[in-house]
Amino acid sequence: MSLSRFVAFRYLRSRHRPPILRIISWLSILGVGAGVATLVIALAMNSGFRSALEDHLLAVTAHVHLTRPGSEGITSYEAIADRVSAQPHVIAAVPALYQTVLLSSGGRARGIVLKGIDPARERRTDSVLASLLRRSDLFAQDSDGLDAVVLGGVLADDLRIHEGDYVTITSPRGRLTPFGMLPRSRQFRVSAIFHSGFYDYDANWGFATLPTVQGLAGIGDLANVIECRLDNADLADSLAASLASAAGSGFLSRTWSEENRALFHWLNVEKLVTAIFISLITFVAGLNILVVLAMTVRDKARDIAVLVAMGARRPQIRGIFILQGMIAGAWGTVSGGLLGYILALILNHWRLVHLDPEVYAISYVPFSPSLLDTLLVALVALIICVLATIYPAQLAVRVSPTEILRYE
Repeated sequence: MSLSRFVAFRYLRSRHRPPILRIISWLSILGVGAGVATLVIALAMNSGFRSALEDHLLAVTAHVHLTRPGSEGITSYEAIADRVSAQPHVIAAVPALYQTVLLSSGGRARGIVLKGIDPARERRTDSVLASLLRRSDLFAQDSDGLDAVVLGGVLADDLRIHEGDYVTITSPRGRLTPFGMLPRSRQFRVSAIFHSGFYDYDANWGFATLPTVQGLAGIGDLANVIECRLDNADLADSLAASLASAAGSGFLSRTWSEENRALFHWLNVEKLVTAIFISLITFVAGLNILVVLAMTVRDKARDIAVLVAMGARRPQIRGIFILQGMIAGAWGTVSGGLLGYILALILNHWRLVHLDPEVYAISYVPFSPSLLDTLLVALVALIICVLATIYPAQLAVRVSPTEILRYE
């Protein structure tokens, strides 16, 4: 064992240190551990939010949207969807028609987005409707010939709608009558209620067949978007242009990340700001280590003078205090990293932190601890602790044995 390591461990284990030094030493270790644990949990929460939002978004929205701006709609959408479906990595291309309508039931009404879909094509995707579409009668007409509609769970709860109830849907696209332009209204049977886990969709969306929504809108055999689902959502940005080209001239593409760019930008900024501010805890703990080592240098000045007089070199003296700081920082870093990682796993598994879904879109705080994030946090904490040892180590090197031992 080297001299620096031997003396550093003896100083750390010494029971003859002043009580104030022992207290500050433990506080500095606890401070490093608290800073690391807090930052690991905060980053896990940010990653969990991002992952949960991505999962919920991809359950209700396509990876790539193909539209034709400047036209009333997309004609021959079946042929276009077949052509796009044949492209590499495309699981399904589904024509759809979006219509903003007024849904009313029992004297209560709300504006919603009604989406017209092709059930046969939608069944091939991994969307939130795919499991419901296993029912062959999901969009079947009832005995009176009324079409079916599927509504979000929050919407159904707010309007007190149950499966099997009848609702009235009114389209703003009117029809010309002898009495002027009148809105189109039709009665629908609620065949099912879906729960995507994403508040905005569960509270404001409904689904019906594409011909049904076309008839309600009075626009003929048109769609306004071709929605593409890929075998890997991360390929959306690289494949978007080629899919638009395969669809034909005049088509533009938008990916799911572009549709939600503001949301993910906010998450990235929040992660950066969180990391900066919580890192201040570790920085303050590093200052405590600096204070402890500086006080130790003054307390052990005679020991240092004796070591120098006996032939100890300056790098060995410097190494004693650098090792002390590194060991204290390592204790705090390792314990804090493990504590933060385990706590994040527990909080995520048991969903212990609840949220208001109307504000945060999901009902609980998800945690997704990352081993890479934990290692990066630990590395930064160790660097801060090492930097905190430089000044006390230089103080120890400057101790003059002749001045200290003159009157001994």
